[in-house]
Amino acid sequence: MLDVKLRSDQVRASRLRMAALTSGLLLGTLLGLYLFWRVGEWTLNGLVFENPTFAIQQIEVQTDGVIAPDQLRRWTGVRPGQNLMALDLASVKRNLELVSVIGSVSVERVLPRTLRIRITEREPVAQVHVLRAGPGGNGLEVAVFQLDAAGYVLEPLDPRQRATLPVTTDDALPTLSGVNPLDLKPGHPLDSPPVQAALHLIDAFDHSPMAGLVDLRRIDVSSPEVIVVTTSQESEVTFGLDDLDQQLRRWRKIYDECLRRNKSIATLDLAVADNTPARLVQAGSVPPSAPKSVKPPRVKGKNV
Repeated sequence: MLDVKLRSDQVRASRLRMAALTSGLLLGTLLGLYLFWRVGEWTLNGLVFENPTFAIQQIEVQTDGVIAPDQLRRWTGVRPGQNLMALDLASVKRNLELVSVIGSVSVERVLPRTLRIRITEREPVAQVHVLRAGPGGNGLEVAVFQLDAAGYVLEPLDPRQRATLPVTTDDALPTLSGVNPLDLKPGHPLDSPPVQAALHLIDAFDHSPMAGLVDLRRIDVSSPEVIVVTTSQESEVTFGLDDLDQQLRRWRKIYDECLRRNKSIATLDLAVADNTPARLVQAGSVPPSAPKSVKPPRVKGKNV
């Protein structure tokens, strides 16, 4: 019995020693890892994240549009003197992408002290006018939104946010009517088929046989099946939503025939493929065609 009790005490003591040794090794390992992490953090902060060598001295902006460089720098939320290596590039990119007129953003560090930003701006091709409550809820005012070729809703730039004054006014942009005001969310696209067809028509028109002969003034997109264009000569032309290029060519043929007969188009329904309905008037009874404003080429790759 004494021998059994002795062996039991020896086993228990051995287990206790093993447990104490294991616990000591574990605690030592954890303490070593913690010290290693703290030393590494201190070293990284001292050499990188708090090192004045990486203090931002220049924010280099490259844009393909008209936004003023100083305005772009303000939108980044970055201040000179911030540490370049500690800067959250994803946050800078997100701050810029929240601006509706900015399409895409690229942000990169250029060691040791430069932040480089490349901007692609959205270019407006149409505008929408809606009524909304004025400041303080007093009365109504007309709010203007713009659309790019993909249908993204843009808030027009304040003149103070531009690098140069616009060559043409917003009045030169065709106006879309019949758009649901609740769908106008800056930075988000309008994907309704009539709106997309109207934007496609605006783009196709500049390369069509009708370019330079008339101007697109208004486009009614309230119908789900057709869009109705009003020109600067007060002609009303109805288009189907598909095959717009072919409809533009038919418009030119009818336009030329009207010129030959000294007539002008009052209404024309190109959505009807055969026996196209049209109402013609004498050429002198419609306003003369105003000179078409030439759209200036967009400046690319501007470094500031």
